[in-house]
Amino acid sequence: MSNYRRSDTPGACYFFTVVTFRRWPILADDDCRIWLHNAIINTQKHYPFTIDAWVLLPDHLHCIWTLPEDDNDFSVRWNGIKSRLLRTKNHHFAALRFPSFQRMRKLRLQPIFQVSAYSGGNFFDKLE
Repeated sequence: MSNYRRSDTPGACYFFTVVTFRRWPILADDDCRIWLHNAIINTQKHYPFTIDAWVLLPDHLHCIWTLPEDDNDFSVRWNGIKSRLLRTKNHHFAALRFPSFQRMRKLRLQPIFQVSAYSGGNFFDKLE
């Protein structure tokens, strides 16, 4: 089992790398990017955070977030984004026509995101 070290400093900046399932290029699809954007906006309404930077590539993304001063729970935000995206995706994702989508559906797998790497702390202080 992995033993991750997580920063628990309230109000800190966090850098994330998030990879799509099996590195499928779903983020190259216009509809998927819109669904992701809507999932982020809706999650921010319930769990505020500031997006300092965001890089979106076909099979992964990088981002830097700053959490509110009294909060250190970034995982609830990622869970909110992923669950909102899955709810949207369930209605529209088959239209993307990935080769093994039907097989994945039979296996009840969800080809979305896996937070594969992150580091916490005050990211901008480390840049100075």
